[in-house]
Amino acid sequence: MKTINNTEIPQPRLGIQGSVVAWQDPWAGEASDTIMRTGTGRIVPSQDPAPGGGEFLEALKALGAEFYVHHVMPGLEGQSQLLADVERHDMDLCLGNEYGNINGPWVPGSNRYDIPDDALVQAAATGRLIGLLYDEPEHLQINARQYRKDDWFPHWPVADVPGSLDEARDSFTRTAAARVGHVREILQADGQDGAVSADGVEVSSGTDKAGAAHANVPVLSEQVFPVLFHAQARAGLAPCPKIMKESFQSLQLSTALGAAKQYRLPLWICADLWGPDAGAWFTRAPGFPGHSPAEFASALRMGYLMGPDRMFVENTDVLLRYNAPNGFRRTEFGDVWQQFAREFVPAHRLNWTHRDADADIVLIHSDDSNYGQNERPFGLRELRMPAETQSVFHAWHLISHGTLPCHGNNMHISGYRFPRHELKRLVEDAQFPLENGKLLPDTQPAHPLFFPTNNVLVYDGHVSEDQLGNPRLIIIAGTHLSPESLQAVINCAERGATVIACEWLLPQAWRRSTRLQDGLWLSTTSLLSDNVKEAAAPFLGKPDCWSLRFGDREVRFYPKDDAGFELNFEITS
Repeated sequence: MKTINNTEIPQPRLGIQGSVVAWQDPWAGEASDTIMRTGTGRIVPSQDPAPGGGEFLEALKALGAEFYVHHVMPGLEGQSQLLADVERHDMDLCLGNEYGNINGPWVPGSNRYDIPDDALVQAAATGRLIGLLYDEPEHLQINARQYRKDDWFPHWPVADVPGSLDEARDSFTRTAAARVGHVREILQADGQDGAVSADGVEVSSGTDKAGAAHANVPVLSEQVFPVLFHAQARAGLAPCPKIMKESFQSLQLSTALGAAKQYRLPLWICADLWGPDAGAWFTRAPGFPGHSPAEFASALRMGYLMGPDRMFVENTDVLLRYNAPNGFRRTEFGDVWQQFAREFVPAHRLNWTHRDADADIVLIHSDDSNYGQNERPFGLRELRMPAETQSVFHAWHLISHGTLPCHGNNMHISGYRFPRHELKRLVEDAQFPLENGKLLPDTQPAHPLFFPTNNVLVYDGHVSEDQLGNPRLIIIAGTHLSPESLQAVINCAERGATVIACEWLLPQAWRRSTRLQDGLWLSTTSLLSDNVKEAAAPFLGKPDCWSLRFGDREVRFYPKDDAGFELNFEITS
């Protein structure tokens, strides 16, 4: 803990997720070679010999890990021994559901694996359970056939086909909230239950006490797509954004930070080494890792400076090699991680947490689940995705000085080519791992870290006035805005904020542009119009700086190279 004015500031805790291709699960052994441990759609044979469980946990501790993220075997093989070992080796534990999502058994009518109640209770009884991780639920909601191929079963099933996007959003949230409530009940979490909104959706109550109910064993939504953060946070799922991967970092983090703050939930961050690129670095499989060691080093610092409760790396395969009897050996990625955990973190104790995030620019948009696919809202093939949902992409294009695309919010959209596909074409599976990777002279790396935005936080259409703070610029997009949030925004404008709102979200009386006491009210049919750009320009900051403010501290990132694959940073008061 760091102490500021006699107040202890909790520091981020660091963890590592287990192996998926390097070696057999240290507790499940040969059983782990009989299931798919990655989302590649096939069983990948282990590449290294299998370490013992205790030896593996000690290797994680040597790297500076304080907790271990373990994906539970669908048949619970090795689970009891795992729990005994984490107790014996003084290691905290987060349980994940990815292997069950990929292989089943699935909850009827869904593509989701829920860790059985008895297994959760047994893990909690050790006193070492710190989290329950749902792997990419937003991805499996929208792209429901990613793993389960026999029919179309979204992750959080919507019982009846809703007639509108608002109904779909609320039904989605109710389903997710039911699971969070069940986990809360069986683990006997302290604190009051979530409140129930006027429309019958169970939500986090918006009090510190309600947030505390999730603090000991939060149910986490680990996400690659920056959609459904708020709809799931409203259900009580704590945000866990993936950084690196195929994400735009400033967009991803501003969205997750806003969801955690609005719904007073913990924030975890996953530094995901799977990604689009290839290069002359240790490589387990195409796209694994899909980021250079230098980008990894910058991303770790970037994620840490967000002040998350916990941050972990996915996966340990890239950090270590194993060869009995010589044991574990670090790769260049392992060297990066150890330097970060053992040197950077102790030298940069934080005076803030993610709860201190404050905004100059607030983007309010309904959580419509559109990442650029423009169909299947909330995973419902029968429901049309309104064109108005694309206004969210236009807002990001505006506030990022035009560097973010105006047709999607991550790299799984048109216009991006992934070098990992060329690596897969050129190198047969049996040749992996590649100790020194492979240079691809005719390809360009796809994934930079830097996209400039100026102290941006994202809230959904249920945000209250006290949560908004005192932003200088408010942009309202998407398809839904509650009357309470509209009034909160009006009050901000009267105090001096500039508000730019999509016309279709406003009652008729507010569909005109006007001076409003000390502020400006601009109603628009397009966030890409010239008058919108002119009104927003004074608040956008500099195009060579990405900043986020936490209390009285501002973290500023600058591109270290021409394309922004690495970052420099400074902290100002």
